[in-house]
Amino acid sequence: MDSTGPAGLGHRGGASGCPLEGSPQSSDRSNLVQTCLQQFTVTVAQLQQIRTSLLGSMEQALMGQNDPAPAVRMLPTYVGSTPHGTEQGDFVVLELGATGASVRVLWVTLTGTEGHRVEPRSQEFVIPPEVMLGPGKQLFDFAACCLTKFLGALPVSNQCLPLGFSFSFPCHQTGLDRSILISWTEGFRCSDVEGQDVVQLLRDAIERQGAPSLNVVAVVNDTVGTMMGCDPELGPCEIGLLVDLGTKACYMEETKHVAVLGEDLGSVCVSIEWGSFCDDEALGPVLTSFDHALDQESLDPGAQRFEKMIGGLHLGELVRLVLVDLAQRGLLFGGCTSPALLSQGSVALEHVAEMEDPSAGTARVLAVLQNLGLSPEASDVELVQRVCAAVTTRAARLCAAALAAILGRLQHSREEHALQIAVATGGRVFERHPSFLSLLKETVMLLAPECGVSFIPSVDGGGRGVAVVTAVVTRLATNRRLLEETLVPFRLDREQLAAVQVQMQEAMAKGLRGEASSLRMLPTYVRAVPDGSERGDFLALDLGGTNFRVLLVRVAATGVQITSEVYTIPELMAQGPGQQLFDHIVDCIVDFQQKKGLVGQSLPLGFTFSFPCRQLGLDQGILLNWTKGFSASDCVGQDVVALLREAIRRRQAVELNVVAIVNDTVGTMMSCGYKDPRCEVGLIVGTGTNACYMEELQNVAGVDGDSGHMCINMEWGAFGDDGTLGVLSTHFDASVDGASINPGRQRFEKLISGMYLGEIVCHILLHLTRLGVLFQGQQTQQLQARGIFKTKFLSQIESDSPALRKVRDILQGLGLSLTSDDALIVREVCQAVSRRAAQLCGAGVAAVVEKIRENRGLEELTVTVGVDGTLYKLHPHFSRLVEATVRDLAPRCKVTFRQSEDGSGKGAALVTAVACRLAQTPRI
Repeated sequence: MDSTGPAGLGHRGGASGCPLEGSPQSSDRSNLVQTCLQQFTVTVAQLQQIRTSLLGSMEQALMGQNDPAPAVRMLPTYVGSTPHGTEQGDFVVLELGATGASVRVLWVTLTGTEGHRVEPRSQEFVIPPEVMLGPGKQLFDFAACCLTKFLGALPVSNQCLPLGFSFSFPCHQTGLDRSILISWTEGFRCSDVEGQDVVQLLRDAIERQGAPSLNVVAVVNDTVGTMMGCDPELGPCEIGLLVDLGTKACYMEETKHVAVLGEDLGSVCVSIEWGSFCDDEALGPVLTSFDHALDQESLDPGAQRFEKMIGGLHLGELVRLVLVDLAQRGLLFGGCTSPALLSQGSVALEHVAEMEDPSAGTARVLAVLQNLGLSPEASDVELVQRVCAAVTTRAARLCAAALAAILGRLQHSREEHALQIAVATGGRVFERHPSFLSLLKETVMLLAPECGVSFIPSVDGGGRGVAVVTAVVTRLATNRRLLEETLVPFRLDREQLAAVQVQMQEAMAKGLRGEASSLRMLPTYVRAVPDGSERGDFLALDLGGTNFRVLLVRVAATGVQITSEVYTIPELMAQGPGQQLFDHIVDCIVDFQQKKGLVGQSLPLGFTFSFPCRQLGLDQGILLNWTKGFSASDCVGQDVVALLREAIRRRQAVELNVVAIVNDTVGTMMSCGYKDPRCEVGLIVGTGTNACYMEELQNVAGVDGDSGHMCINMEWGAFGDDGTLGVLSTHFDASVDGASINPGRQRFEKLISGMYLGEIVCHILLHLTRLGVLFQGQQTQQLQARGIFKTKFLSQIESDSPALRKVRDILQGLGLSLTSDDALIVREVCQAVSRRAAQLCGAGVAAVVEKIRENRGLEELTVTVGVDGTLYKLHPHFSRLVEATVRDLAPRCKVTFRQSEDGSGKGAALVTAVACRLAQTPRI
């Protein structure tokens, strides 16, 4: 390239700046110029290499890998949200560096979605060169003085005005209003600023100037302002691309990928200071001798190499260097130069844009050149335009390669191959150059054809965007306060949980004595756990919800083998005549017998009936009330075993030997007890919730005997029905209770179980929507449908990875449109509701194990809790929170939690097996 590089920056001829010898013939000039401009051609392969290299540097910087130092800086801006158009209010904006050597002050009024757009007022103040290169204090005093002058001309009240500070230089932000200058660029060289917090420097200067009361809410990179300043009606932009005097970009990254933040949730806008990109392997082949000459004459040789190929501060200079070279080689202007053309900075971006503008015509090109003291010929015009086009085309293509790196990053992190995204564009190159954007679009389509990219020009050059950032920060602060106020009742402290534990122990004691209590403490007549000697084949029925199971359980020396079939209980049967329900159950049993070849065999049968019953014996259970959405008539107050036997008799030629009726909680305890003899507590946390445990027989009123144990079915879902839990109940709980089929009953269950948690979350989301915290305050019919937000959604939303994507999938599946902020809030609501449920459940378990320890007069109890239920098993954090609460409230109990394997099925068979074993044991 040296043979076609700059021939020198001085005059090569006499004083006139013209050569001493004749210029090449016109027919040769075009080819020679084209040969020179070939240096600016960048191939697709080179662009792909730049994209790949830049993407690698971006990811290296995101991960915090500094050895070797990444070629670009990835700086978190602490802007965690994009606007949704509802932002309102008056805001002051101070721009320093965004418009070159000037300070701009704006008064921006945002009117939300309903109001008419109000044009911002602004004033620009030119920064004297001595201020740009002088002490930092002088620069910030100048900026504060500009603020005072601007606001002094407006009817400003004494109220504290929110101010957004646009500071367009590489900074290390440690908060929205804390930003440390890394290095000056764009011609600024003020002393005593690098390494300092520029927000504090501005605040100090404002105080020195005695300016009106201003609250610097946020410091914003001009690129972030560009991204945030798009028209909200065109949709949110998630990438900001600035090509002004310099060039940089920003985009919304998942916080968990930004190592320096150490957080897992949400998004954050990351500023990419890609002007410093300097990978020799990728950039070396596309650097021309003119780039090297420009770099050497710059204020920062060797730095910002990528920016010097793209930024508007340098495009004109590159064109000037090429024109000088071509003129000195006799290929332009008759071989003549001029003092102006030989002066650094004489060709500006505006000149390049004018000369390339096809609507300007030849006359405008000639005028620009003549203003430089040149005497161009008509034939020079087309060649000069080719020079301008070569420089700006390369700049646009390089910029497109960098943008393609961001698109690749988002494709990977979001797992979206066909990414659809909006890019906000800003800066004088976009605004003034006639074809830069079209060249950029064309190249992006070439490098990332699978991405659907729309380009939206930023409003007011980023100034409005800075105001929008300030407004968004203010809105988020208000929303945070409203969210905290809403969720405070769900955040239980240790004192509240300990009170629940004490209240439950008191209710347990009253229920055992037969006194009025919200805990029924029902004897189950299960007096022993398996000892391992049980053998035989048993049938088990499991009725506890809309799915009904029939099981064949074979208990052998080698273990327990289970064969089962699942049958559905239609809603009409669950809520229709009781006789119809039990006839359907027997029909299912007969179908199972026929499929398994059991017709004619009379096997012992255990009936798991997961509803509140008062047992009068092992095979007698009086239904106290339906739960879980059942309301079959003529069953409450009846012996459900008798109802089953009557249905068996109605279905003639069926022989079934019903040995035991078993609560699913008891079955869970027995199932775990088969493997762990220390299992003396059963816990269910699924659609409903309940617990049982082995109580001292002498403490059980109404049952004969003073020695031994009996399993007590607590029916703890009804705990608090006497008003005990009123202080913990929120108005959301009251709404869920009032809409249930059993208002005022099962209050503890309605705070804990899977049937209700989704409804509680839904009521909170509706409340937050009414407050304007969620979904832009737009009420939705979808969330108002009862049962629309299922408890399984809590488990999915709170799963550790990838949480926010799951929130979006679930809510979009419900027909809801949401932002990243909405997703975070929905997740936080789910966490608050499920955490309270787990902690209350843990307080209940702590009450039970403490009761067992006190019964036995032990300093320390070692006990196992058998657990079943989809909420406990499938929720990612529920079990951990339960266990942590038990450890905290019952420190003298060493509690192991063992998840049951088919407790409601195998457990019923084991209760039956134990009963058969005990019946065969000779009485002494």
